[in-house]
Amino acid sequence: MNTKYVFVTGGVVSGLGKGITAASLGRLLKNRGYKVTIQKFDPYINVDPGTMSPFEHGEVFVTDDGAETDLDLGHYERFVDENLTKNSSITTGRIYSNVIEKERRGDYLGKTVQVIPHITNEIKENVYSFENDDIDVVITEIGGTVGDIESLPFLEAIRQIGLEKNPEDVVYIHVTLLPYIFGSNEIKSKPTQHSVKELQSLGIKPDILVCRTETDIPESVKDKLALFCNVRKSSVIPNKTADCLYAVPLMLEEEGLAREVCQKLHLEERLPDNHEWEEMISNIRKIKEDEIITIAIVGKYIQLEDSYLSVAESITHAGFANNVKTKIKFIDSETVTKENAKEILQGLDGIIVPGGFGNRGIEGKIQTIKYARENNIPFLGICLGMQMSVVEFARDVLGIADANSAEFDEICKNPVIHIMDDQIGIDKKGGTMRLGAYPCSIKPGTLAEKIYGTNKIDERHRHRFEFNNEYKERIEEAGMICSGTSPDGRLVEIVEIPSHPFFIAGQFHPEFKSRPNRPAPLFKALVKAAKENKERST
Repeated sequence: MNTKYVFVTGGVVSGLGKGITAASLGRLLKNRGYKVTIQKFDPYINVDPGTMSPFEHGEVFVTDDGAETDLDLGHYERFVDENLTKNSSITTGRIYSNVIEKERRGDYLGKTVQVIPHITNEIKENVYSFENDDIDVVITEIGGTVGDIESLPFLEAIRQIGLEKNPEDVVYIHVTLLPYIFGSNEIKSKPTQHSVKELQSLGIKPDILVCRTETDIPESVKDKLALFCNVRKSSVIPNKTADCLYAVPLMLEEEGLAREVCQKLHLEERLPDNHEWEEMISNIRKIKEDEIITIAIVGKYIQLEDSYLSVAESITHAGFANNVKTKIKFIDSETVTKENAKEILQGLDGIIVPGGFGNRGIEGKIQTIKYARENNIPFLGICLGMQMSVVEFARDVLGIADANSAEFDEICKNPVIHIMDDQIGIDKKGGTMRLGAYPCSIKPGTLAEKIYGTNKIDERHRHRFEFNNEYKERIEEAGMICSGTSPDGRLVEIVEIPSHPFFIAGQFHPEFKSRPNRPAPLFKALVKAAKENKERST
């Protein structure tokens, strides 16, 4: 079978859920037995989101192969349950960087390098890169909104693909907004009509309209959209607000999205096996509303909650598995001090201190960890949260008052967190880090082993600094054990405090591998401990 291509574009306004639509379609096609992958083209000129501010762009999602990507890839992985790669996240910056590199090498034989064909050819190469990977369907989301000048080369490239491939191998899905005007009690189709007209002016005729709406779409509006947007009425797919994010695939299944895509791509009719997903959603909806536990995320980027999107989703997944509602409380670590920690943190069922960079808000994180440790609050530290757990323990338990991370104090006399001398290619101010999946060996008889149920795991990393082994013996003698290390024992991956009801921290980011039907073990265990802690206290 020829590789099939699905292109998802957006119109009218941003934030309509192109990524969720693409991810949901991927799940529905996978449930029909097709091998699916998803990629996103982002129109910004940054080469990748790795150096972008969390306030600007939200979290950076890291793949197994170490690519720093857009947060939409997290949605893709959570819905489709496939580990994606650097080929799934492409930016304008990366495209132009590759083209300029080829020009400098002389690959274009001295020709004038232009947007067409050189930039568009580079884009198409990235779309076609999956053809030798035994993939049935490639779903490509084009970031931004039709009409944005930044998106034009991507739209031109996918227009060309429609000509280069057989008509039955390419389908265009346009996600638009149908606004509801309360004053006149009407759904308005004109914005969608104008968006489709704009897309058609670029040479792309959408095959399917996915219409974001808060209410049911009247048949008369579907008729108008079909007529004026030149699509079949059955290809006008409502996308209403769902009671649960993970219910969207089933809702789009009922509206016929996968059916329309399969018909247009001439895919053989297969009955979808949505049983597992339906059972998951059914169980979610059975969770009692009054069974709520509160988990705090104490971080420095909380002004934009998307900065901790995967962490928040992992808490939600863990709630599903523990049959409990989870309420997430975002707390700015800059506001937490020694004097007010109790006031801010009391009443929480569990605490997470997530990753981050820079020294802003660090002392608040340390005070948060101290409060969780001393008050037996279930605690999970992630990346920087793990490092600050070590700093807090060294200061308060070992009595090393000036213990710190070399990231925040380069001349610190007791850097319990540092850059290893033989860490090749690491530059304090540069962009090189330990990125992607790394193996971890877990000590028998530890909380980590109980949580993971194995002694060998691999988790994804995004950091520069490491646990300083010179302090390992003293720290372990004082009661914090290093329960997970790299296979050669050089790099500390997990620390825990056995005397605490639940205190564990990992140098890695477990949230990147969490799935709604298979939550990350550390989050699942944290929520379980928080639930039990609340039951004991009540």
